[in-house]
Amino acid sequence: MFHLIKRDVILQKKQLLIFIPFILFFIFMDVHPVLTFLVASVFIPFNTYAYDEKAETNILLNSLPYTRNEIIASRYLGAVFYMVIAMGLTSAAFFSFGKLFSITDIALSSGLFLLFAACTFPLFYILKPGYITTVVLIGFILLSAMGPPVVFYLAEQFSGITDFIMNLSIPIIYTGSTVLIMLLYLLSWGLSTAIYQRKVF
Repeated sequence: MFHLIKRDVILQKKQLLIFIPFILFFIFMDVHPVLTFLVASVFIPFNTYAYDEKAETNILLNSLPYTRNEIIASRYLGAVFYMVIAMGLTSAAFFSFGKLFSITDIALSSGLFLLFAACTFPLFYILKPGYITTVVLIGFILLSAMGPPVVFYLAEQFSGITDFIMNLSIPIIYTGSTVLIMLLYLLSWGLSTAIYQRKVF
């Protein structure tokens, strides 16, 4: 399974050359650190899915000595692995140029990435090839642009729930959010595995 994760880097050698300039652009434009970390995390996993969609790699993968469970596991574990690497490189870039960020920025962007991945990864096994990358890209843009206003609107409409959450301690909020996101990620993993097991290539 490690070789499947390593394959993503080998296939994306050229795209990875764009990664650092891409992130530096966000830093120089003073984009909020949360969005910068989020974009950095999305870069490799979703490029891999986009590449596989065009090349119909699933046919090749299923001819190799890997089970379908291992193929899906490599996607989900690989996404977490590359997220950690992306966070590290982005943090180093922030430090190098004297830009401020906090551990909270990293925590929020990690949570948003895992939540976005949990919602979109199964789509790559549900939707027909040729449409998936477009749907995911539009979804990411909508999440980035409309997410905060929607959250603020819901917070105003459901003030009782908002007040309850605001009265909780910070550790409880972070722990609860972490557990919820991890559960959603695991549920997404299970859903993708179930769908992939039934697909015919």
